[in-house]
Amino acid sequence: MPPSAPSPRHPAATTFAVCFVCTGNICRSPMAESVFRTRVCDAGLEGRVLVDSAGTDGWHEGDGADPRTVAVLAAAGFGTDHVARQFQADWFDRLDLVIALDRGHLRALRRLAPTPRDAEKVRLLRSYDPAVGSEDGRGGRLSGDLDVPDPYYGDFAGFEECLKMVEAASDGLLDAVREALEGQAA
Repeated sequence: MPPSAPSPRHPAATTFAVCFVCTGNICRSPMAESVFRTRVCDAGLEGRVLVDSAGTDGWHEGDGADPRTVAVLAAAGFGTDHVARQFQADWFDRLDLVIALDRGHLRALRRLAPTPRDAEKVRLLRSYDPAVGSEDGRGGRLSGDLDVPDPYYGDFAGFEECLKMVEAASDGLLDAVREALEGQAA
């Protein structure tokens, strides 16, 4: 297993594993991973919440994060030490949530899921942003645009906008993860 792969669940530990997924794993998903990992650490949940990222495609496997992603994260006080890789279907058994950055990723990941239960683990990141809305469980939106647009072919401003969307959804996602951890402990 690669060093940054989600860790297998340890039966004695109450942990929760989250993996963020975009297309190539160099822009949106490493940004979301970095922001959420910081939120987890700030909440004192480091060691209980495992955070990772991957891409639906392997075009950039082995590459670092896009330099614009790194710059936007650094300017906002986030770090990143990232190597891109492709999401694998066998990861579902050790993940509690698979967070898609747009509806295309959501559909691809749900198709890749080995079981219906695994497909239910896939959610859109922005569905956790209370200002945007929520998904209907089938990948549709109830209100607002739930996609985080791909900034890759745009300018630096697109990466900054992506970061705003990621940050806005991260607190709601952290609340959901806390609730799940409390449910596991009960």
